[in-house]
Amino acid sequence: MPIAIEPKATFAFVSLGCPKNLVDSERMLGLLGADGYAIQPEPAGADFVIVNTCGFIEPARQESLGVIREMVELKRQGQIKGIIVAGCLAERKKEALLEEVPEIDHLVGVFGREEITKVAERFVERLDEQRTVFRPAAIKSFDDSARLRITPRHFAYLKISEGCDRLCTFCAIPGMRGKHVTKPIEQVVAEAQELARDGVRELNIVAQDTTYYGRDLYGTNTLPKLLRELEKIEKLRWIRLLYCYPQGFSDDLFDVLASSKKVIPYIDMPLQHINDRMLRLMARRVDRHDTAALIARLRRDIPGLVLRTTFIVGFPGETDAEFEELCEFVAASKFERVGVFEYSFEPDTPAARLPDHLADEVKSERRARLMEIQQTVAFEWSGAQVGRTVDVLIDSPSPEEPGVWLGRSYMDAPEIDGITYVVAKKLRPGSFVPVKIVQARGYDLVGKPRQ
Repeated sequence: MPIAIEPKATFAFVSLGCPKNLVDSERMLGLLGADGYAIQPEPAGADFVIVNTCGFIEPARQESLGVIREMVELKRQGQIKGIIVAGCLAERKKEALLEEVPEIDHLVGVFGREEITKVAERFVERLDEQRTVFRPAAIKSFDDSARLRITPRHFAYLKISEGCDRLCTFCAIPGMRGKHVTKPIEQVVAEAQELARDGVRELNIVAQDTTYYGRDLYGTNTLPKLLRELEKIEKLRWIRLLYCYPQGFSDDLFDVLASSKKVIPYIDMPLQHINDRMLRLMARRVDRHDTAALIARLRRDIPGLVLRTTFIVGFPGETDAEFEELCEFVAASKFERVGVFEYSFEPDTPAARLPDHLADEVKSERRARLMEIQQTVAFEWSGAQVGRTVDVLIDSPSPEEPGVWLGRSYMDAPEIDGITYVVAKKLRPGSFVPVKIVQARGYDLVGKPRQ
C-alpha cells in the first residue's frame, strides 16, 4: 500500500491577463507541485492563494485589484491564511501595492517567478522579514518546461521570447517585461516536444512581438527557421501565430506561411490604427501604405487566410476625420476577427504626456461604432461559411445543450474568437472532426460531423 505524503501546504491559484501571463502561471504551478505543495480548485480552505496579476491597462489593473480584495475578504473571514501577489501588477506598482493593500503577505515581480517556492516557504514558515521578490529584467529567456497546464490537454501556449523593444507610446509592457529576449530555437523545440508528449495538438505561439523573434540572439529574424523545426514534431497538428507585429514579415516567412501543412492560415496582427499621424504618435514605425501592401500580400499568398487584428480608438488628439478614416478602413478591409479597445491613460507612458486627451464618453462612443461596423463584416463572413466542411478541434461537451460539443476550426483561436457548435452524440475532446457548417449564429458557427 503506497504511503501518503503530507503536502507542505495547500494553495489555490488565480491566473489573470494574457496567454503570456498564463505560461508564467503554469510554470509557477509546476514548480510548486514539484516542491510538495498541493493545489486545490477553490481558494476557501487553502493555506494561501497566489494571484498572478495583469497590469497592462486600467481595466485589467482594476480586475486584478478586485480579485486581490476578494482574497483579502476571505482572509479576514479566516477561510484562507495568506495572499501572494505575482505578475505584472506587482512588477508595475512594487511596494506601493503593499501600501494600497497591506493585507497582502508577499509580492513577486515578473522576473521573480522562478523563486515562487522560496516565497511560499517564507509564508509557511512565517518568515516575514522579506515580503517582496523583485529581480532585474531577464538577460536570457526563462525555462518554461515542466509546467502544470491550466489549458485543456489538447492545446497549449508556447512563449518564444520575453519583453519587447518596440516602445509604442501607449504601452507600459516594456517597463514591466523588459527588453526583447529570444528563447533559443533548441529550447523552444524541446518545450514544444514536451507539450506534444503531454497531448498537445494545437500549439499557440505567443510573445510580445512574435515576428521580431531571433533578432537579438541570431542577428536576424529567425521565426521561419523556428517554424520549420516545430513542423517536424509529429504529434502537433496546428501551429498558430499570435501577436505578430506588422514589421518582420520576410519573404522566407511568407514562404513558410504559404506552404506549411501545420502552420495554419491564421495570423493575429495588431495594427492599432491606420491613419499615418496616429501611427506616428503611437510610434508604431509603420504607415498606411505599407500596412495595406502587407495585407494585400498576405491575402494573395496565403490561401484561406483568417486575419485577426486590434485597434485603439480615442488615442490623444484623434480627430473626427482620423476616426472616420479608421472606420472606412475596417469596413473595406473585411478582417475576419477584430478587437477594439478604448485608449487607456497610462501615467508612465509617453502618450500620457500628449495634449488633447479625449473624454471617456467620446472613446466609448467610438469603440461602439467601430465594433458595429466590424460586426456587420463578421456576421456576413460567418454566413458565407455555411455549406463549407472544415476540420474542427473538439474542446468540450456543451455544459448547456446535451448532444452538442464546443469546438473550433483553424479560424478561431482559443478563448478570444468564436466557437463551432457541433451537433453529435459522442465525440472526444482533443479530436479533429470534419464538420459541415449548417448555420451561422452571430460570431459562432453550427455544424454536423461529415459522414
